[in-house]
Amino acid sequence: MLKWIGRLIAVMLVIAAVVFFSIGPGIVEKGQNGYVAHAPYPISPEAQALHDRLVIGDLHADSLLWNRNLLERSDRGHVDFPRLREGNVAVQVFTAVTKSPAGQNYEENSAEARDNITLLSIVELWPVKSWSDLTERGLYMAKRMQRYEDKAPDQVRIIRTKADLDAVLAARAAGQPLTGALLGSEGGHILEGDLANLDRLYAAGYRLMGLTHFFDNALGGSLHGEDNSGLTDFGRAVVEAMVDKHMVIDLAHASPRMAREVIAMTDQPLILSHTGIHSHCEVKRNFEDDLMREIAATGGVIGIGYWEDVTCDASPAGVAKTIKAAIDLVGADHVALGSDYDGSVTVEFDTSELAALTQALMDEGLSETEIAGVMGGNMVRVLGEVLPQ
Repeated sequence: MLKWIGRLIAVMLVIAAVVFFSIGPGIVEKGQNGYVAHAPYPISPEAQALHDRLVIGDLHADSLLWNRNLLERSDRGHVDFPRLREGNVAVQVFTAVTKSPAGQNYEENSAEARDNITLLSIVELWPVKSWSDLTERGLYMAKRMQRYEDKAPDQVRIIRTKADLDAVLAARAAGQPLTGALLGSEGGHILEGDLANLDRLYAAGYRLMGLTHFFDNALGGSLHGEDNSGLTDFGRAVVEAMVDKHMVIDLAHASPRMAREVIAMTDQPLILSHTGIHSHCEVKRNFEDDLMREIAATGGVIGIGYWEDVTCDASPAGVAKTIKAAIDLVGADHVALGSDYDGSVTVEFDTSELAALTQALMDEGLSETEIAGVMGGNMVRVLGEVLPQ
């Protein structure tokens, strides 16, 4: 009898584990990546026609963090390749989040706080070596993207060079529903303090990296860290190596001091991938206006996010007003899209609904040339200038 009870308990534990590991990640994601239900946004024939001929790019989405097949249309999250096609997105940056501190906030976080991604990596059954190694987490996410390209090369192409970017745009111009995927990292802690890991990540396809995230790291200070420090010696070595490799440098989440030090030591265009405009929405998450102008002066772009914390209004009209404020601040050639989709934010439109943003930009009075630049032209220009040939 006791033997049968033991077997029954074992079976029940196995069933519970299967349910937990198969259903749990989806429940977690739905709780993190919110979506405000709404009636369909009205799109005029003129706006739809303009949207359909745009080259659209987005500088920041964290979709690789979540346990779902991005080749299939999902009922959770904000981005997958079917929805990217519906939204007419040509180039999507997929950013690897490898560490996130418990209690994460915009004001101050300790680098020693418990890491939320460790538990997520276990629950989602990532490779065991990635549970304790941030570089391995980044390599795992790169392998996932490589599998998407291998399985559906007619839908996905990883962008490693300017030639890859040109090939994606040419294929789309010829009518192929192809989306270019560019791999980035949310923070230089992915390097685990070892410059040699940059070579490993580069070989895996990474061409963009932010220097910090929500905490100070070996490269220097975060906007949300404890001491507002600038670049460390290691951070300077990383920046120099990224320039040599023709990698895109992202100043999102950097301390203002770090951002200015990067500007001073580089000549290439820099990006701020996902943000708002401080004079339009006064929160710490948004850099002060003077620093935004300095970033734009490098020839780079400011990616405008879609969530309320940085826009003060996450509707298509609210995001369009933020974009207009950005244009007024830094000029139409230096504004881009940086949704932060799937980045533990709540949005009011997903990537399949981007025509609503085109409509809102038209309603805001932007010209077709300005809209074309913001929706993707400016981003493509910067990628073309920075990526290796």
